[in-house]
Amino acid sequence: MPSRSPPFAARVVAWQRRHGRSDLPWQGTRDPYRIWVSEIMLQQTQVATAIPYFERFMARFPDVAALAAAREDDVMRLWSGLGYYARARNLHRAARVVAGSHAGRFPLRVEEVEALPGIGRSTAAAIVAFATGERHAILDGNVKRVMARHFGVGGAADSAPVLSKLWALAESLVPATGVERYTQGLMDLGATLCTRASPACARCPVRATCVALRDGRIAELPGRKAPRPVPSRAIAMLAVVSRGRVLVEKRPSPGIWGGLWSLPEAPVDADPAGWVGTAYGLRVDGVDALEPFAHAFTHFTLAVTPWRVRVKGAAAREGGRPSSWLALRDAPGAALPAPVKKLLARLARGA
Repeated sequence: MPSRSPPFAARVVAWQRRHGRSDLPWQGTRDPYRIWVSEIMLQQTQVATAIPYFERFMARFPDVAALAAAREDDVMRLWSGLGYYARARNLHRAARVVAGSHAGRFPLRVEEVEALPGIGRSTAAAIVAFATGERHAILDGNVKRVMARHFGVGGAADSAPVLSKLWALAESLVPATGVERYTQGLMDLGATLCTRASPACARCPVRATCVALRDGRIAELPGRKAPRPVPSRAIAMLAVVSRGRVLVEKRPSPGIWGGLWSLPEAPVDADPAGWVGTAYGLRVDGVDALEPFAHAFTHFTLAVTPWRVRVKGAAAREGGRPSSWLALRDAPGAALPAPVKKLLARLARGA
């Protein structure tokens, strides 16, 4: 590579200072709590989507003590719609560990941070680097892509030997000073320029030494594991309604939508009226088929056949899980999965 080029880190830092993101609500602070919440929200979530959730979360839970003292339902309600709900459950669990084992002070040693529920090596390093300025390398999905392309590291990026190479590179490049800006610069570079598809190479600050650009390997790097077939699971979802209210059940944790409230489910070929009558002891007044939909999870697709089941009375016995009647008008603010909220919104408009 050309020796006249400034060091990799220096170019990233200079670019971040001029072009990187600097006005996000979790920036400009050394508060590890705010940094931690933002880092967890940004896992699998775009910045623009995370911002309003972060602001609402901070308003309700301004510090570790507030989050640790909260009910799980309140935490899940504020997370509803953001997806990957294990993140919220782990945040809540970790806050209670901090309250109980760290005297309510968020730890600032990488090993202690990584030991908290839901925090991996890269996230722990980012939290401590932003909170203290200490030299710690990060390697999230975006940074893996930047490193693999720039240094020409082939192979599946999540395989053990490739990960080992990428971590060694990441650790060797952390500058002695300006760690926070360098770390943010790597994140910004991967999120805004060195994107998975159609990267903006012409505006990249490290393009002069990028192996993938030089050798025409941008589409090839980083390598990916061979895709596996995505399985599908089919269920019936029952919107049991009475007097402007809908029956909801608390979902078990862990599991999909764990900790949230949702609609009762039944086998896709079950008779909705018979199922509701048997499971909940309710007298069914009528059944209407609703528009089917599919929802993609990380490892499978859920095919949903929804039914509106109109019942008389509201003295339902529990069908195996905690249940409650929820006013349809209150569904938008409830701790419900996003697709269930959409279904109930359509139901409310047609009620």
